[in-house]
Amino acid sequence: MRIFTLLLCSPGLLAAEPVIVHTDVFTSGKEGYHAFRIPALVTAADGTLIAFAEGRKENRSDPGGGDIDLVCKRSTDQGATWSALQVVDDPGEKWGASNPVPILDRSNGRLWIAFNRWEPGHGTESSKQGTTNNQTWLRYSDDHGKTWSAARDITRQSRHFDEWGAIFIGPGGGIQTRTGRLIIPAAMKNDSYSIAVATGHFVVQMSTMRAYVLYSDDHGQTWRRSDLLRAFTNEDQVVELADGAIMIDARQGDGEHRWVAVSQDGGQTWSRPRLGQKTPAIATGLERYTLESAGADRDRLVWTGITGPGRRNLVIRVSYDEGQTFAHERVLYGGLAAYSDTAILKDQTVGVLWERGVSDGYQFITFTRVNREFLEPPGAAIPAR
Repeated sequence: MRIFTLLLCSPGLLAAEPVIVHTDVFTSGKEGYHAFRIPALVTAADGTLIAFAEGRKENRSDPGGGDIDLVCKRSTDQGATWSALQVVDDPGEKWGASNPVPILDRSNGRLWIAFNRWEPGHGTESSKQGTTNNQTWLRYSDDHGKTWSAARDITRQSRHFDEWGAIFIGPGGGIQTRTGRLIIPAAMKNDSYSIAVATGHFVVQMSTMRAYVLYSDDHGQTWRRSDLLRAFTNEDQVVELADGAIMIDARQGDGEHRWVAVSQDGGQTWSRPRLGQKTPAIATGLERYTLESAGADRDRLVWTGITGPGRRNLVIRVSYDEGQTFAHERVLYGGLAAYSDTAILKDQTVGVLWERGVSDGYQFITFTRVNREFLEPPGAAIPAR
C-alpha cells in the first residue's frame, strides 16, 4: 500500500497547513483480480470509510466481456490504512456485478449498496428489453460495512422492463435528502443504443442514453423512477442544494460539457438542462461539503473530474453559489486519471477515490484526502458573498 503525503506550508500557518495525502487502495493484478475499476466511496454512520470497486477477474473489459465481482475495503483511520479485500457480490461465473452506489440512511445508520448485475455475455449495448440481461440489486449493512445482507432484486422498479434494454446506476454515491428521501442516480438505454452522426467526412457515435434517478420514501423498501433528463446523458451524480432542490450533474452523450438540471420536487421532475463543467466524457464526483444552515460559515459544493487532454489531470473544484459556477480548481494529480467519487470524512476533510495510472490509465484505485486549507490556500480567489 503506497502512501504519499504532501504538506504545503505557509509561514505562520502551522495550525492550518494545506494537506494532500494519496493512498493506493486497489492495485490491478493483485488479490486475485486482473483489474479494478469504477470507484465509489462512502462514510458510514460511525465514520468508517468504505471504498467500493469492480473486481474484474479475467481482463479489463466492461460487463459482458468477463467475470466481474463487486468488492470493497474499509478504513477506520480516515483512509490511512485499509482492510483486506471483501467480496460484496459475486453473481456467478462469467456474470458481471457493476456500478456500486452506496447510500447512508442517516435516520437508522443503515448503509445501502445498489449495483447492477449482467448475465454472461451481456453489457449495455447487447442487453434487450423484456429480458433479465441487465438487473438492479440492493444489499444493506447494519454494522458499517462489516457484513452485508442477502441481495434483493429491484430490476422492475428501476427500469421500464418492457421498453428499456438496460440501465446502469451511478457510479458513485447516492444521497439522502433532508426530508429522508433516498436517491440513486441512474441512466437508461433505449433498445437502439447509439446513433451515427455524419458531418462532412467524419462519423461520430453519439449515445442516446438519458439520466434519471430512483428514489425511495420508505427507507429503501420500495423505489420509483423520476422523469428522464431532456438531454443525451448517462453516468451522473446528485446533490441537495441549500434550498432543498436536487441538482443532477450528468456525463454528456456528446460534446465537451456535462449537463446539469435541477428538481424542485425531490428529484421527480427536472428543469431544462444547462451546460455544466467542461471535461472529457467521464464519471465525476459531486458532494455537499459545507452548509450554512447547519452551522458552517457558508455553503460549498465540491466536484472532482479530469481536464485532459484525454483521461489525465484530476482536479477538485469548489462552488460557492450552489453549482452555478466553480470558482477555482486545485490539481490532485497531473498524470493518468479517470473516474472519481467523493465523500466527506468525519473530521470534515474531503476524500476522493479515483482511478490512477503511471504507465497505464487503470493501474490503481487511489484514495486522496485533502483538507479545507488545501481547497482554500492563502491567497485563493474566493468570491465574495
